[in-house]
Amino acid sequence: MPRQYPAHPLPGVLALVVRDRRVLMVLRAKEPDKGKWGFPGGLIEIGETTAEAARRELREETGLVADAGRVIDVFDVITRDPEGRVRYHFVLNVVQCHWRSGEAVAGDDAAEVGWYGLAEIDDPGLPCSSNVGRLARMVLA
Repeated sequence: MPRQYPAHPLPGVLALVVRDRRVLMVLRAKEPDKGKWGFPGGLIEIGETTAEAARRELREETGLVADAGRVIDVFDVITRDPEGRVRYHFVLNVVQCHWRSGEAVAGDDAAEVGWYGLAEIDDPGLPCSSNVGRLARMVLA
């Protein structure tokens, strides 16, 4: 199934990791959201649970090992092209993850990685994917 112009919504995950009152984010190297900061994540593979997908995506994008906790939110990301056709439609499961080991390094679909607090996320100079501030508040507030 292609990611662009899919026949149905694609299930995905975001791994939301907190460490020292900061959340781990990656700078997206590919579309959608290329050039924006967001949480590590991607599509759930066939036969994979939501928790397994969150751990795998986190490891592939950052090298970190974490335990997957509960799903703290689920939301749709729908992007339309200029003609109004659905270019992307993801149903994202946000999994709160608990860091176990490793130091974050950019890998896979990430151009950079970093740990950010709410003040930095709220700075308009930091280009973030939609819902980043809302989700960060859910785990940092």
